[in-house]
Amino acid sequence: MTLSRRGAASGRRDPRSAGWRLAGGLVAGVLADAVAGDPAAGHPVAVFGRAATALERRVYADQRRPGALFAAGSVLMAAGPAAVATRLAAASPAGELALTAATTWAVTGARSLSAHAARIEVALAAGDLPAARRALPNLVGRDPSALDVAGITRAVVESVAENTSDAIVAPLLWGALAGPAGLVGYRAANTLDAMVGHHSPRYERFGWASARLDDVASWLPARVTALLTAACAAAVGGSGSGMGPVSASDDDSPQPTGAERSTPRGSKETMSKCSSTPGVSTDSSLGRSSMPEPPGPPG
Repeated sequence: MTLSRRGAASGRRDPRSAGWRLAGGLVAGVLADAVAGDPAAGHPVAVFGRAATALERRVYADQRRPGALFAAGSVLMAAGPAAVATRLAAASPAGELALTAATTWAVTGARSLSAHAARIEVALAAGDLPAARRALPNLVGRDPSALDVAGITRAVVESVAENTSDAIVAPLLWGALAGPAGLVGYRAANTLDAMVGHHSPRYERFGWASARLDDVASWLPARVTALLTAACAAAVGGSGSGMGPVSASDDDSPQPTGAERSTPRGSKETMSKCSSTPGVSTDSSLGRSSMPEPPGPPG
């Protein structure tokens, strides 16, 4: 009797079979995003954002403790059902694979990120600065009215570096570690940071836990993204050999305030490392990636 048959006969899951279903689901979800992209309406990340906003209205206080409870409750609100669904789907290999694939498709955003960046690339290549400025807010949360070609290009490269980690590499790493609950839990933490992780009067204390949670969850994926960027630099005529160690600490760099701060520390490190890679700079071709922003928090 084979190992998988013995596992089935004893009621236990074969770890190797479960691993293949997880890997297959992750790959299928990435392919689904590449083919279908994001839904035109009712994106799961936006739905979570609206639910978190409703919870914020009920629990907000200008203190760290309510903010920590808000962060924990919001992540559990997303990851809990995913964990339960994974447990229920475990009896069916096809169901487990389908659940992982659907969750991966819902939380990754390579196609939409690529499309947003490509629109700006085409506009800049045609010398149409007004069109590039109009397209930039779909990718970057800053006022494009005063940005020139170099400023827009830099903004896009930085956003692509950030979102390659946040919307592609990090969810997949957490999915590989913890399945659908890891996929959803990470995306929830990252979305909370974008919503309330601001250095602003309203969120300096309440958003502290959300920002720190995202820093921790994004620390390793940011470094993996930087290594992948260096490894792939040759594909666009660059070189990763000169990347070297780069430190981009929140304590050592100027911090934006208010609505300008939407980038967690891990993403800043990704951007810094990418900028140090020859061929991956504000002078290079625009990269690919992005995820629709969640709805804004209440004023």
